[in-house]
Amino acid sequence: MGLTTSDLKAAASRLAAAADAAQAELNALDGQLGDGDLGITVATGWKEVANEALPDDVGMAFLAASKAFQRVSSSSYGTLTATALMAAAKKTKGRADIPWSELPALVAAARDAMMERGKGALGDKSVLDILDAVAKSIDGLDDPRAMAAAANVAAITAMAEFRTKPNRLGRARMFAEKSVGMDDPGMRAFALLLAGLAPA
Repeated sequence: MGLTTSDLKAAASRLAAAADAAQAELNALDGQLGDGDLGITVATGWKEVANEALPDDVGMAFLAASKAFQRVSSSSYGTLTATALMAAAKKTKGRADIPWSELPALVAAARDAMMERGKGALGDKSVLDILDAVAKSIDGLDDPRAMAAAANVAAITAMAEFRTKPNRLGRARMFAEKSVGMDDPGMRAFALLLAGLAPA
């Protein structure tokens, strides 16, 4: 069996717990380069998704998750997260079971949709770069545990690669020099949430 709504519900609960635990850290990091509310955004958003009733249709479940996140997190990061979930919804609508081998394509679709919505590019030192690394790392895999392990390694590697580079996207780009040597808040949030999915 592949990815089902039951998996999405379990993942949402783990993401909500991970986001809540990381809230203060992310707010502090974001406060150095942005508005200082990233932790609140991800914690509030994933808590709302975790409390949402999700239908058995995986695509409709992704859609419901997208709407739930957007409902409580209208910031740019919240909008991008909702956009990613919407992209996954479009590719899975009408199915109750998605082969794990399709997950890389869903991550890539989320990356591309976020890139179009946020007008960002790979190399800007943003969540797009870590999504790209994860999509490539799990390409060709079809076991969820192997995917989780590969994705976490890719996330850590991408963070290390971009840490020494300046931010060139969003509010953080105004602090480009200051951002050198720092993790991008969005990338850090994604990495922490991804680590929270480890029990999957």
